[in-house]
Amino acid sequence: MNITKKDLSYSLKEEVNLSKEESSVFVDEFFISLAKALNKNSKVKISGFGTFIKFYTKPRIGRNPKTKESFPIPSIEKVKFAPAKKTKNMLN
Repeated sequence: MNITKKDLSYSLKEEVNLSKEESSVFVDEFFISLAKALNKNSKVKISGFGTFIKFYTKPRIGRNPKTKESFPIPSIEKVKFAPAKKTKNMLN
């Protein structure tokens, strides 16, 4: 099952008794802040939840399976998530 921003917003509305609009704005702003922080730094740690780590893939050579033609795949920026011990324990 996927959880959307709308689901998170609704859950926040129910748990904290915020209005629908306030909870929606909060969720949106949280993800915007997270993205901005990752652009400035290579690591964002949320205590008790986990760490978001920005990294770059290595450039490599790809191959078209139909034509067998090689082409370069450039390095791209990705984000990894490492859950905190507390989060891992909640899941298990």
